[in-house]
Amino acid sequence: MPRITYTDSTGGARTLEATVGDSVMETAVRNGVPGIVAECGGSLSCATCHVYVAQDDLAALPAMEEMEDEMLYGAACDRQDTSRLSCQLRVTDSMDLHVTTPETQV
Repeated sequence: MPRITYTDSTGGARTLEATVGDSVMETAVRNGVPGIVAECGGSLSCATCHVYVAQDDLAALPAMEEMEDEMLYGAACDRQDTSRLSCQLRVTDSMDLHVTTPETQV
């Protein structure tokens, strides 16, 4: 079963089993993970599901598309090399993803 570990900005971590095809954002919202606001519900019109992906996990993810790249410039916390919008990351069969939420989303 795919797993996602969400670590908050204070270092608290929570690992969840995820459903293939759902987004990392949907999994977080459904399970009450703090730090994922998801104001737009995954329609790629905000940056309130911004996460920092663990460096070791980046290569397993699909490349960022142009719209996601643009939206990240509007994130409340500084963008980093590992920044992604969790609404754009789909859960796959073998996923064992580790993400950290920024200090704030708004």
